[in-house]
Amino acid sequence: MNPELFLAFVLVAAALACTPGVDWAYSIAAGLRQRSFVPAVAGLCGGYVLHTVLLVAGLAALLTGMPGVLGWITLAGAAYLMWLGISTLRSWRGASFTARAGSEGSTRLRTFLQGMGTSGINPKGLLFYVALVPQFVSADASLPVPVQSGLLGMTFVLLAGLVYTAVALLSRTLLQSRPGAARVVTLASGLIMVALGAVLLGEQLLPVLEAA
Repeated sequence: MNPELFLAFVLVAAALACTPGVDWAYSIAAGLRQRSFVPAVAGLCGGYVLHTVLLVAGLAALLTGMPGVLGWITLAGAAYLMWLGISTLRSWRGASFTARAGSEGSTRLRTFLQGMGTSGINPKGLLFYVALVPQFVSADASLPVPVQSGLLGMTFVLLAGLVYTAVALLSRTLLQSRPGAARVVTLASGLIMVALGAVLLGEQLLPVLEAA
């Protein structure tokens, strides 16, 4: 793999991972509601692993070439983000760092799956892999193109995991003794999820309304 291309990809991917968005909102909100933020971060990374697998298999490009299918995926992603945001908003008054009653194992699994759904079903993530990763693949490299794509995809997963972990740790440190601030951050996280879901929904419905 071309070292210069790889370094350029790392810089671009790190910049994107450091851009606040729904992934940040989910990892912070999950950490506020539960004892550990690790399942949330692992779930978010799991969604990007799924995108990497689709990219290597060539399915990502196939899906983006099918507007109808991508449209339905976008609608599903929008509905999911709005549901997740509303669920977060409903819990904002009780946001804290204390463990909740119930099965810790099932809670962690649910958090992981929700995180995986947050990044995995988001078509923006799919388009990111299709639009960005191929620009840093070299046809003249010794490694096959699918292997290069997989390495680049997993590099982004690693960077995202590090950034989301740092964000969650910093948030917990800053908000540990500030329950009022914790509630505000949880409220903001829920609003971000709902807003992004509404934007995705609007992107799909606007052409339909304009054509009507």
